[in-house]
Amino acid sequence: MTVDYDVVIIGGSLAGHDAALAASKLSATVALVQPQVDYGFTHYHVLTEIGKLAQKLNDAAGFGIHATHTNTSEECHISMARQEAMLYAQCVASNLQEQHSPAILAAQGVDVIVGSGQFQSSPQLAFAVNNRLLRARTYLLASGSRPEIPEIEGLQATGYLTLSNIWQSLQRATLPKNWVIIGGIPQSIEIAQTLVRFGCNVTLIVKHPYVLPYLDSEIATLLQAQLEVEGVRVLTKKPVTQVRVIENKKWIQAGDKAIETDEILVATGQQPNIESLNLAAVGVKWYRRSLVVNDKLQTTNHRIYACGDVIGGYDFANIANYEAKIALNNALFFPRLRVNYRSIPWAIFSVPMLAQVGLTEAQAKRQFRRDEVLVLRQYFKTVAAAQLRGETTGICKLIVLRNGEILGASILGAEAGELINLIALAMSQKIKVKHLANLSPVSPSFSEILEQTAKEWSKQKLDSNIALQEFLEGFFHFRRNWS
Repeated sequence: MTVDYDVVIIGGSLAGHDAALAASKLSATVALVQPQVDYGFTHYHVLTEIGKLAQKLNDAAGFGIHATHTNTSEECHISMARQEAMLYAQCVASNLQEQHSPAILAAQGVDVIVGSGQFQSSPQLAFAVNNRLLRARTYLLASGSRPEIPEIEGLQATGYLTLSNIWQSLQRATLPKNWVIIGGIPQSIEIAQTLVRFGCNVTLIVKHPYVLPYLDSEIATLLQAQLEVEGVRVLTKKPVTQVRVIENKKWIQAGDKAIETDEILVATGQQPNIESLNLAAVGVKWYRRSLVVNDKLQTTNHRIYACGDVIGGYDFANIANYEAKIALNNALFFPRLRVNYRSIPWAIFSVPMLAQVGLTEAQAKRQFRRDEVLVLRQYFKTVAAAQLRGETTGICKLIVLRNGEILGASILGAEAGELINLIALAMSQKIKVKHLANLSPVSPSFSEILEQTAKEWSKQKLDSNIALQEFLEGFFHFRRNWS
C-alpha cells in the first residue's frame, strides 16, 4: 500500500491542532486538513473573562451593574466597560490565534491543507481534497461540532443566535437589553453570567431539574443560587414548546410561562461536523450527536480514529486534548491505549468557578454500598486566602471510600480549576485521602481547603467506628438480657 503520510488529521479544531503538533514531535509525517482557518475556539477561551473584567471596571467606578433601574450615566459607563473588555479579549484572542496559525504548524513539519474534502474507498482508502488524494496509514477525525438547533415551533421564523455567532453579537455598539438562553450546557451558564455583567436581563431556561444534568446535585443548587443572586432568572424543568413574534416582540413559551425578550440564544447541545466527509462509503457509523467509537477511539473503520466533541459530550478543551493523545498514539503505534475518564477533570468558567472530577455523591452511592461512601465537605469561608480576597462563596466536596480511596470531587469556588487538578492527580496516582490531609500547603492559599476537607475523613471514620461499637454493645446487651 502506497502512503503519503503516517496520519492525516481532518478538522481545524483545537484537538486537531494539538494532535498535529504532537504527531510532528513524534517524527511522524502528518497532514492537517481544515475547511477554513477558523479561530472560533480561541474566542471561547477569553469569552468568560470578558464579563469578569467588565464587572471589575464597573466596581472600580462605583456602579452596580445588577441594579433594576440604571440611569443614563450608568448605562454609558457599562457600555464603555464592555467595549474595553472586548478590546482586551480581542488582543488575547489574537495572541492565541498566532500560536495556532498555519505558519506555526508548518514550521513544526505539519502539512497544512486548507479546503473541504471527503473520504473515498476505491481503489484504496484515501481522503480527497483540492484535487489531491491524501493516502495515510491512519486517519484522525477532529472536525469538531456546531450548535444543534432543536425543533421548536416558530424558532426558525423568529430568529436566534447560537454559540457560533455570539462573539460577533457581543461586539455590537449596543446590546439587546433582554435575553433568553435556551439550554443547560456549560457555555450557556458562562454566557448568562457574562451578559448579566454587561447590564442585560437574562432568563436561562433548562429542561432538567438542575442547571446541568451531570453535576453533583448539591453543587448544582449552589451554582443556581449564585446565578440568581447575580440577576440571572433560572427556570428549570421548563421545556420550550413555541417561539413567535407578537407586535415586533419575541415571545417564548416555556412550560406554563410566556416570556417576552429582545434576543434568543440557543445553547442546547452540539452536533458533529461530519456531513460532507462521505463516512458511509468507508464504513464509519454515527448517530445524530456523535460518531460511534470504541474505548480505543477507533471508529467502525479500524484505520479511522476520532477525538474531541465530534464523538459527543461537552465541549471541553482538556478532554479533547486527552482524547487526541490516546487516539494519536493508537493511530501511529499499536492500538493498546484505552480512554478512562475517571480522573480527567472538567470545569465551568462561572463566577465562582465550578470544577468536577470522578464520581458525584449520587453516582458513588449507586456503585458502592452506601455505608462505604463518605462525603467530606468544607466551605471556602474557613480559608484565610478566601477571606483576604473577599471570595468566600464556595464549597469543596470530596467523595471517598472508608478505606481512603478518592472516588471524586466537586468544587465551587475561587481557583476551583487549579484545585481540581490536584485531586485529579491524586486519583490518577491512587493517592489516598489521608495523604491530602497531611499536605502542608503554602499559607495563606486556596490549597488549604483541600487539606481541611481531607482531614474530615479521619473524623468521620472515627465517628462511624464509635457508632458501630455503640450499636454492637447495645445489641449484645439486648441479647444477654433477652436470654
